[in-house]
Amino acid sequence: MHSRQWIVFSDQILRVSVLAAATVVLLLAGCRQDMHNQPKIIPQRGSEIFADHRGARPQVANTAARGQLHADSYYYSGVVEGVAGYKMEKELMPFPVTLDVLHRGQERFNIYCTPCHSRVGNGLGEIVQRGYKPAANFHDQVRLSQPLSHYFYVMTHGYGAMPDYSAQLNVEDRWAVAAYIRALQLSQAATPADVPAGAKVQELKAIAKAHGHEEFADPWPRPQTAVQAYKPIASEGTPGMAPAYPADPAIKTQTAK
Repeated sequence: MHSRQWIVFSDQILRVSVLAAATVVLLLAGCRQDMHNQPKIIPQRGSEIFADHRGARPQVANTAARGQLHADSYYYSGVVEGVAGYKMEKELMPFPVTLDVLHRGQERFNIYCTPCHSRVGNGLGEIVQRGYKPAANFHDQVRLSQPLSHYFYVMTHGYGAMPDYSAQLNVEDRWAVAAYIRALQLSQAATPADVPAGAKVQELKAIAKAHGHEEFADPWPRPQTAVQAYKPIASEGTPGMAPAYPADPAIKTQTAK
């Protein structure tokens, strides 16, 4: 190879090498940890920014997060402060009860409550008939005497074997269900005297037969899949029996001497 050609070829190799080296340097420069080690507060870690060296800061006094003001405490809790600071339930809806509210309450009740309490609220839901603990009967003396907001409170916090339903039912829907439970109690205890004058009164059996559903006219038999998973406890009731303890628990108070 001619010496001049060799010099030109060597010069090209040098340029390529310099370009490759520069590319490697740029790539390495782009791999710095500045984006990884950002000056930010990481949850559950300490911090040198604040005097107490805590990354998590306490909430500023007298402030509320957006959407969490909850100025109407009864609407969100179902209780008011009673004597000596005790929580007290009330027979009061925090907003007017319309037919739309009752329809919404009926829809939510049928979805979330009937598996345990049944559609008429007697505690004989389908899963109770298959071994679950008997649910509350809304028509016994105890439940009839409980304030309306009691149902809202139980749906919010749960009670006994019943979990809370605050995730499934928003605040307004819980109140709608509570209103529907009260309407359900009235409907199951209704008499012909409660019907407006001139209105025709029919038995449910007759209506079922008129619509071609004679299978609904008589008591439904227990399904073949109904089981008793655990040994019955008399005080708690058994599947297919409601209410749990006893048929109509009486409210008893201590007699003053």
